[in-house]
Amino acid sequence: MTEPVLALRELTKRFGTKLAVDRLSLDVPHGTMFGLLGPNGAGKTTTLSMATGLLRPDAGTAIVDGADVWADPPAAKAHMGVLPDGVRMFDRLSGAELLRYHGLLRGMPERDVTARADELLAALGLAEAGSTLVVDYSAGMRKKIGLACALIHAPRLLLLDEPFEAVDPISGETIREILRGFVASGGTVVLSSHVMELVESLCDRVAIIAQGRMLATGTLDEVRQGQSLQRRFLDLVGTHALGAESLSWLRSS
Repeated sequence: MTEPVLALRELTKRFGTKLAVDRLSLDVPHGTMFGLLGPNGAGKTTTLSMATGLLRPDAGTAIVDGADVWADPPAAKAHMGVLPDGVRMFDRLSGAELLRYHGLLRGMPERDVTARADELLAALGLAEAGSTLVVDYSAGMRKKIGLACALIHAPRLLLLDEPFEAVDPISGETIREILRGFVASGGTVVLSSHVMELVESLCDRVAIIAQGRMLATGTLDEVRQGQSLQRRFLDLVGTHALGAESLSWLRSS
């Protein structure tokens, strides 16, 4: 497919005097694992929120599989699964009930919802916690049940905001395998992170943003330009760390 599954055009968002996202444009091809990189406060969450219909942009457009997220929200959202960061769940439901709720909202037959919910809970190591209220889940378990909710309707595009945050290494590897299988079957994943090693090991295309602006985008090798992703990121974003001498009071006497 030549058309991108996700196309952002001149997205702009301002909060008071702060310009959080500054005319950002981005194409995400079908069948890719796409990493959105940036330091804390770079505008990653704001960008994904505008791309998924959670936050209205001041200017610009977001197109998912040919449907405008803001002009035709039902058509655009039917193709995507979303794991937002910091959005509260209906945590007085059990894990199984939350999955059923999401599946039925998507218009799925109840039999399919039940079967897929059981499979997702098992795959993500939540089978024994299926009857536990989500309010009693750990932070890592909440990430996993959120991912299950994003997957249950078999979307073509997954948009995941910090999907590995607070997830233990075993669960993290399980999520990696699920995402790799999703992409191998023709799906597309966009995930945000500030962990270079994670993105470098998982993604085939990346974009680096800072202060709401696009600094680089392309294949992993195109962005790295012969360097490690960490080094290239630091070169683009810049470092502002204090010199060691300014922290001399930390040294042992």
